[in-house]
Amino acid sequence: MPQNNNPTPPQGQDEGNNPRRILKIKFNFSWFYLILIGLIFYMFFRGSGPAPAKIEWEDVQQMAQAGDIKEITFIRNDFKGTVTARPESLSKYEGKFKGGVPVKSPHFYFLVSTKFDAEVMFAEMNAALPEGEKVKIIIENDSKWLSQALELIVPLLFFFLLWGLMFRSMGRGIGGGGQGPGGMNPFNMGRSTGKLADKNQVKVTFKDVAGLYGAKEEVMEIVDFLKNPAKYTSLGGKIPKGALLVGPPGTGKTLLAKAVAGEADVPFFSISGSDFVEMFVGVGASRVRDLFAQAKEKAPCIVFIDEIDAVGRARGKNVGFSSNDERENTLNQLLTEMDGFGTNSGVIVLAATNRADILDKALMRAGRFDRQIQVTLPDLNERKDIFKIHLRNLKLGTDFDLENIAKHTAGFSGADIANICNEAALTAARNNKKSVGNDDFIQAIDRVVGGIERKKTVMSPEEKRLTAYHEVGHAVTGWLLPGCDPVLKVTIVPRGQTLGATWYLPDEKVTVSRDELMDEMSSLVAGRVAEELVNNGVPCTGALSDFERLTRMAYAMVTYYGMSSKVGNLSFYDSTGASLYEMYKPYSEKTAELIDAEAKAISDEVTERTRKLLLDNWDKVVVLSELLIEKEVITADDLEKVLGRKAGVHGEDRLRSASAPKVDETPAPESDEPEIKTDPETEDTQTL
Repeated sequence: MPQNNNPTPPQGQDEGNNPRRILKIKFNFSWFYLILIGLIFYMFFRGSGPAPAKIEWEDVQQMAQAGDIKEITFIRNDFKGTVTARPESLSKYEGKFKGGVPVKSPHFYFLVSTKFDAEVMFAEMNAALPEGEKVKIIIENDSKWLSQALELIVPLLFFFLLWGLMFRSMGRGIGGGGQGPGGMNPFNMGRSTGKLADKNQVKVTFKDVAGLYGAKEEVMEIVDFLKNPAKYTSLGGKIPKGALLVGPPGTGKTLLAKAVAGEADVPFFSISGSDFVEMFVGVGASRVRDLFAQAKEKAPCIVFIDEIDAVGRARGKNVGFSSNDERENTLNQLLTEMDGFGTNSGVIVLAATNRADILDKALMRAGRFDRQIQVTLPDLNERKDIFKIHLRNLKLGTDFDLENIAKHTAGFSGADIANICNEAALTAARNNKKSVGNDDFIQAIDRVVGGIERKKTVMSPEEKRLTAYHEVGHAVTGWLLPGCDPVLKVTIVPRGQTLGATWYLPDEKVTVSRDELMDEMSSLVAGRVAEELVNNGVPCTGALSDFERLTRMAYAMVTYYGMSSKVGNLSFYDSTGASLYEMYKPYSEKTAELIDAEAKAISDEVTERTRKLLLDNWDKVVVLSELLIEKEVITADDLEKVLGRKAGVHGEDRLRSASAPKVDETPAPESDEPEIKTDPETEDTQTL
């Protein structure tokens, strides 16, 4: 039998034959809670069991004469006496006990007044008893040291418990999470709560950031500043102190900041703007000072403040009328640290926000945030690159078309695209597929934008008919008018809060002409017009969201874009956001009446134009509506067979490059976002 040359070490020794390890007991703050709970239980439940019965002094004398008392203990300073009865006599007095006969003595107690002379009264009672039945009397003073100690200790323990709970999350050091220096020390609550990532911990690089071509070029120069500062300082230049990343949510501002730290190979401090603000005065300013002090020690480094609008809101616009607002104190300290008299050599501040319009002007000026980098929603090519990043771990089918899906997601942010890729994989797995195909992505887009399909919703034949004519009205008008985007598909499958939807393939253009706006408004009102034509002029509630968008567009044409000849080339749009805090309009009542009249005139013109267009093509509307009722989903190919080629210069080409997939149910709701234009659908009247 082979021998074991590495025997298992005996208990108490490790594999290195070290001496027996000493068991170290570390104090845990939870012990404090257990001790406190134990003391409370001891105070309230130490006298558990049936309580002694209360009797009077006359009852005590009668029991003594009957020979039923074994011992009496009298507390002089409490004027209270306790009586221990003989065991064989307890059965006589069962009626005096409410919770049962006490198991332990005393069995009774009595109270007397301050005039009660214990020595005299007990001597007289014993004198009247026979020699063998005299009662043992104990007279003493109660020092009450235990109860007094508990009355003093328990409130203090309770106070320290609240103290610990209040400051448990305030005294955490940089990256400590409660484990850093002074993680439980309330006197460290003024320290910065920012997280420090050393240069070898940040693994994100520009390869992990898809799209954002212009923004990446801006921040790459910041990386070059940190790597080669002498290249710029030798010519007399100064390293920028800060850069502000501005853009909608989900566009990758935080990811871009991490990529800067990863590429520059420097320490990276990250903190949220709300972490500076606390309920205690001066804590926010103290944390700002501590953050920059630590950043200077780690220089060169990057300080990233996410959601800086939480602390950088313009002074004078804060809610409330306090003259000493803590947020303003924190902002003042931040301004001083970024400018002031000291130097922050090698410390670059990156900040991110999606509310740049409400930031204080002093914070955004050159010398603090020298650069404002716009992180916008990705265009078509950028969306392709973002899809490639998120498609790395997906098993794609042979029918997957990246170009097609990228065009279907116009206006989506990077976070939206990541969500769609995940939903597509879940959809394929739900259908027991071996790979993720093009139709799975289309259904994922429908699910993300429109919500879950309501399979159990039962529509009456009349409601289904009105919904079909409503959506076909949108589709026909959008197809025939050259200023409208090409219609991609039409559906009457309920999804989320919608009963149907008309999907367009939006053109990613920056400027829009008046004719194109009028065409788009015609497609919005076409649903109501088609309902009235098929329902003998009786309107329904399904056009609520249509009219909401139409009204906003009409008033914007008059008040923002100067597209009204009567109002003229005037714009009452305030890009600074200051008008939100004013209680008056920037125009007179006469001008307000003129604006209302012009907006209504635009709406009436659009409605009459749409009514004439649908009446001239009513036979085609009927054919498409019946087809939609039968199939529930029709595509651009079905529209082209009935209506001919799409009106407009680029309409047909755009449809050819992004043909709609043949799926049974791919509806989507209305969206106010610019990314995917979905006409408002017929809404369930029960929800209005």
